[in-house]
Amino acid sequence: MEILAAVLVGIVALEHLFIMILEMFFIRSKVAKRAFKLPEHLEEDPNVAVMFANQGLYNGFLASGLIWGLMLGFNSVGHMIQLFFVICVVLAAIYGSFTSNKSIIIKQGLPAILALIALLFVR
Repeated sequence: MEILAAVLVGIVALEHLFIMILEMFFIRSKVAKRAFKLPEHLEEDPNVAVMFANQGLYNGFLASGLIWGLMLGFNSVGHMIQLFFVICVVLAAIYGSFTSNKSIIIKQGLPAILALIALLFVR
């Protein structure tokens, strides 16, 4: 079960690294425009780019925490760190699905929920 949990946590970490890179450095790309469905009148607004970069930084923190937990492994500290950051992602996905886009619960929440379930079976 540890291998499955590690793979799922790794997928969640990679997803948030990708989101961080997209939001911080490529917010004006076709991929970002498609992913975030940003209205055209906001695409060139520098304030919007700054807000996305800030949001991207938070996604980077989530990814960093997940990677940190994976690096520590499944001892008690590493396991708790992975649990904490996966729960943060689940909560962020729930909030985002209510406030931003309902598909967030599937795109970001489902991998994190699966990782959480796997982590709960490790101990």
